[in-house]
Amino acid sequence: MLYWFLKRFLLGPWLRVLFRPWIEGEENIPAEGPALLVSNHLSFSDSIFLPLLLKRRATFLAKSDYFTGTGPKGFLSRLFFGGTGQVPIDRSGGKASEAALNTGLRILGGGDLLALYPEGTRSHDGRLYRGRTGAARMALHAEVPVIPVAMVGTFEAQPTGQLRPQLRRIGVRVGRPIDFSRYYGMAEDRFVLRSATDEMMYDLMQLGGQTYQDVYANTAKDQARRVAANG
Repeated sequence: MLYWFLKRFLLGPWLRVLFRPWIEGEENIPAEGPALLVSNHLSFSDSIFLPLLLKRRATFLAKSDYFTGTGPKGFLSRLFFGGTGQVPIDRSGGKASEAALNTGLRILGGGDLLALYPEGTRSHDGRLYRGRTGAARMALHAEVPVIPVAMVGTFEAQPTGQLRPQLRRIGVRVGRPIDFSRYYGMAEDRFVLRSATDEMMYDLMQLGGQTYQDVYANTAKDQARRVAANG
């Protein structure tokens, strides 16, 4: 209920007036049935504007930190992410990865839209980084279509570390579904998972027009921090 209230009455109308968001290719999202949306990740704002512009509700797997904060900020974070139907996951790897997979499969098994960020974290410089294979593994287990979604303008509006977004137009560009049926039954083959993931990232690069870097975003962030620390 909070999801639709925020979207239609409280938050959505103001965002539409201030940012004049647009969407292209929404016809590529099925009107019903399960599908996996895979998106680039440029800003905290991605998780606000993407569901705002979709007609169907999409559930995001959100990092558990958003649900465990303390004080007023932690309370508001839990209220927003929990109230809008987002699901917390532990991204520490190992058994946590299996739990995240099972959570995603449960959502898709219910016939819903599930949204993931294959990069695993926000881009610190606006470039597109190497995808993690979890999204591909989930899609092959669930045997659902994968729909690439490119966020446009969110990095310029609110890059990592900036609390208040700048007013500028923000867009969502939805690509054609990717058919991975040739890989069904091979969800545990790491070479298949890498191939499928790279195909997703190529489509995202084409949709969003970003420069692609074949390294993980976390690795690139760590390298940037070391360079900055060494002057």
